[in-house]
Amino acid sequence: MSVAVWWIRRDMRLADNKALQSAASCGAVAPLFVVDPVFAGAGAVRRSYMFATLRDLDLRMDRALILRHGDPVVEVVQFAQAVGATTVHIAEDFAPYGMRRDARVKSALAAAGIELVVADSPYVVKPGTVRKDDGTPLKVFTPFYKRWLQYPFESARDGAVTFHDARELCQGYPEYNVPESVIFPVGEEATWHRWEQWSKEHLSLYKDERNNPGIDGSSQLSAQLRFGVVHPRQLLSALPSSDGADHFRSEIAWREFYADVLFHQPETTWKNLQTKMDALPVDDDSSAREKFAVFCEGNTGYPIVDAGIRQLLATGWMHNRVRMIVASFLVKDLHVPWQWGAKFFMDHLVDGDVASNAHGWQWTAGTGTDASPFFRVFNPTGQSEKFDPSGEYLRQWIPEIAHLDNKSIHDPSSLGLLAPADYAEPMVDHAAERIEALARYKAVSGK
Repeated sequence: MSVAVWWIRRDMRLADNKALQSAASCGAVAPLFVVDPVFAGAGAVRRSYMFATLRDLDLRMDRALILRHGDPVVEVVQFAQAVGATTVHIAEDFAPYGMRRDARVKSALAAAGIELVVADSPYVVKPGTVRKDDGTPLKVFTPFYKRWLQYPFESARDGAVTFHDARELCQGYPEYNVPESVIFPVGEEATWHRWEQWSKEHLSLYKDERNNPGIDGSSQLSAQLRFGVVHPRQLLSALPSSDGADHFRSEIAWREFYADVLFHQPETTWKNLQTKMDALPVDDDSSAREKFAVFCEGNTGYPIVDAGIRQLLATGWMHNRVRMIVASFLVKDLHVPWQWGAKFFMDHLVDGDVASNAHGWQWTAGTGTDASPFFRVFNPTGQSEKFDPSGEYLRQWIPEIAHLDNKSIHDPSSLGLLAPADYAEPMVDHAAERIEALARYKAVSGK
């Protein structure tokens, strides 16, 4: 029986997997995952979660998954040759490094007489597809979303798969440990159990509840989307008709919009999308680095910021509304480069995605797709009062202030001498730093 390689990257699932089905149509499937040394520095929690996910997938394939360690250009070709495959099937990668890697692998495979078959995408609509009438990319979300909605999508037709036994070629799993504090379920079965439970109870209220970090208002499936344990088209297919479902759909589209922006301008992983903002003054001296270190410890003296950082350090995840508040504080209260925050997030996020992370930070920093960036300077205390009114989220992550009442907990420093002695004083005056941030932005924008 002929053999085809399924090279797994961001499609760690069996259901609705076009790359897997494409390989199965050619014969027995030899599933391969290459542990690329380029990603050795990826966040420890993200790597641990990835290996736990792969292990779950491996068990569902009766231990057919082969792990190889090394340069994919070498490992994919050698593995395909070892199992006698003439085709390697993938879900396309659209991140800058992934596109360069795949081009090199395709060339190496072709030299060996093996075809690289692109059969799927991690997105509902491939980045680069949604364009204006004149063929140019869309730079603003709303018009992108309207056009994105017009594109039909089709799920894979799941069929029988025979897995090829090549266990003698497996180099094994490295040591990994997913901390108990990590909240994401591992594997397809657990993921769908989470979706069914959450969507039944909270999806209809998603538009209103998603901003409150103290309740279970968001699906918390971002890590599974990141690794392809679930495909976004599967979630879209499962959405009912409701305002909450419509808003959930738009959030999936934001993920696709940022991937599209990065596809067209890969340099914006670490560079400003709006090049005019290169002139924006930022603080990057030793004093700024000292402030950044305090920020990274979750000791800024602003509870909502500190709660977010501590949640990230403990679980590898941070609530999305809190991510925006934290990012705003870093770039508009401390005035440091957004790239520092983006790297910090990628070092710790279990759902770290280069497109969503970079352009989420740029949106907040005012260097990205936001049309009016300088008007938006989040007041951390006001945001906390609005979206965590009972202080439940703050109490969970900052035990030093858990005893305070619902008003004082958002701004312990307002208690003066009665403020908790073991919680930090605000490291900066937000009101003063807001004025400074607006002055810097207006000087660059001319508005």
